Amino acid sequence: MIVADRWIDYEVLDCTDGEKLERWGKYILLRPDPQVIWKTKRVSAEWKKLNGHYHRSNRGGGEWEFFDLPREWQIGYQLPEKGVTGSDRISFNLKPFSFKHTGVFPEQAANWDFVFLTIKEEIKRRGKVSGNGEVKALNLFAYTGGATLAAAMAGAKVTHVDASKGMVGWAKENAASSGLSEAPIRWLVDDCVKFVEREIRRGNKYDVIIMDPPSYGRGPKGEIWKMESSIYDFIKLTEKILSDDAIIYLINMYTTGLSPAVLDYMISEEIISKHGGFVRSEDIGLPVRDTGLVLPCGSTARWSVN
Repeated sequence: MIVADRWIDYEVLDCTDGEKLERWGKYILLRPDPQVIWKTKRVSAEWKKLNGHYHRSNRGGGEWEFFDLPREWQIGYQLPEKGVTGSDRISFNLKPFSFKHTGVFPEQAANWDFVFLTIKEEIKRRGKVSGNGEVKALNLFAYTGGATLAAAMAGAKVTHVDASKGMVGWAKENAASSGLSEAPIRWLVDDCVKFVEREIRRGNKYDVIIMDPPSYGRGPKGEIWKMESSIYDFIKLTEKILSDDAIIYLINMYTTGLSPAVLDYMISEEIISKHGGFVRSEDIGLPVRDTGLVLPCGSTARWSVN
């Protein structure tokens, strides 16, 4: 399992009976989690110190109950090395909103580390070989921009695509808070499938492709995305804009019932068969402070050239 275990501003404190207890900076939130099917004893003192609790409704959805929680606050994540701006900290502006989210999927920090270190090393290598260290990265279903900011801080030119105008605006706020307002990031509100189709016609290529697609979603004009029926065709499509000198192809998946081996198989068929390299497909998770165990948070597949 790939574990995001380098957080300072965030931690899972405990989890039981369908819920996980988390610390986001100095605030304690309790949110539902479908992976938490066990019913163990609550041992954390923070169970009695909640700042916010998202209550799931039996009819679907749910609502927040707040106890002394600001409308917005900020946390940061330390990357493994200094970035091109001289900083090693990505900043996120948190805002609890509908369907239990806060604006960050913290388990993705493990992928941010991988993206940052791989791009930074490749830029150095290319600079020594040809004098041109440019790396082009594409982040699809990009949400509030964690992977976008990691890639930009490593020195890549990044295209950030999400169907939600609000999410793209939120990602821009995070970029500004991270000192990346002037970074070469192209911000696009678009349906990811249609964007890739246009990029194929334009002949544009990317050295890095990252995607974190939802299990189910709709584009800005009602386009339907369903992971089980859409992901294989999308992998085939995005392979067409992967450059001959590509270094990363990364997919994250939250869909239950699909194992990491499913991603491994599809990437082996469509990416490795044409570009070589290797794929590592595993569950991804977060350490739980008071049990010493790891909470599973979906799966991820990382293709790289070495």
